[in-house]
Amino acid sequence: MKVCVYAIAKNEEKFVRRWLDSMREADGIYVLDTGSSDDTVRLLKEGGAHVKTEIFSPFRFDLARNASLNMVPEDATLCVCTDLDEVFAPGWRKGLEEAAKTGAEQIYYRYTWNFNPDGSEGHVFWIGNAHIRSGFEWRHPVHEVLYTQDGHESKTIYAGGVWLKHLADPTKSRAQYLPLLELSVREHPENDRNSHYLGREYYFHGRYDDAIRELKRHLSLPQSVWRDERAASMRYISRCFLIKGDMSEGESWILRAVAEAPYLREPWVDAAKYYIKVKRWTGAVFCAERALEIKERSMSYINEPEAWGYAPYDCLAVALYYLGDLKGSLENAERAAEAGGGIDRLRDNLALIKAAYEAAQKEK
Repeated sequence: MKVCVYAIAKNEEKFVRRWLDSMREADGIYVLDTGSSDDTVRLLKEGGAHVKTEIFSPFRFDLARNASLNMVPEDATLCVCTDLDEVFAPGWRKGLEEAAKTGAEQIYYRYTWNFNPDGSEGHVFWIGNAHIRSGFEWRHPVHEVLYTQDGHESKTIYAGGVWLKHLADPTKSRAQYLPLLELSVREHPENDRNSHYLGREYYFHGRYDDAIRELKRHLSLPQSVWRDERAASMRYISRCFLIKGDMSEGESWILRAVAEAPYLREPWVDAAKYYIKVKRWTGAVFCAERALEIKERSMSYINEPEAWGYAPYDCLAVALYYLGDLKGSLENAERAAEAGGGIDRLRDNLALIKAAYEAAQKEK
């Protein structure tokens, strides 16, 4: 097979060598530079990449991705789209080749979007950015997605053992995302995924009324049928209302999220955190325990690391402490501190609960 990697880049000089080293298993590396003012282009060429420069004004990711894909030779068997702040674990080519032998048109693999302070994986899901050479194109100005050009549903496969890690620059601005998401929704107002992303982005920007309005619109769309994403919109609506001080609406929407997707940990953890906030300890215990009963982590982008780390144990530790179960509180405080990777609040809580437990033991 002829395997080629393609990417877009702008001012990525700090990542070039690391990225090239990771992509060496490919037969060809093709990069479209979109206007770097640093040494990105020079370093890429020195490292053996095929590089072109094209400026897009206004910029949109789908046009740039498609232009970079067009650089890949027509005789390529498999194309793999990555960004320069990402690296593959060694052996990725063999894993993709084995998956491609099944006749799949598009291959999904494990993607770690971020890492926790202790080095453990944070947000993890599957992405399908490996595909056959012909018949695919990118669409949407941001959070772009691969589509088949003729509209058929691609034959897909999951390549176990292939792992792509996102090692991002935390100082990099995401300011362009909001206007591009607004453009995406104007272009395709019926697209449920883009509507959810836009509402979420409004939340990140502190525009809570706009977030509530757009997320409610997402829930009203006929195409909005994926329960995981619907529950996520409900959770963000709940968070917006809680920040605005409307506790009743905040509770109402988080309970809707639980009802929409009771098989996910994330709504249960948000509910437990709400009941901690309002000091309803039995409710917090119930929701945290229900969260921990869910053992299988979703591999969609909806999953949140906190729900699979310290958060449910932390909620249990606090709630059980106030309910007088110091032994149960201590056990969960220890788990929370261990999973929290050195968060000061969790260590302080553990010390306080341990002292209270030991004092109670002495009084017996």
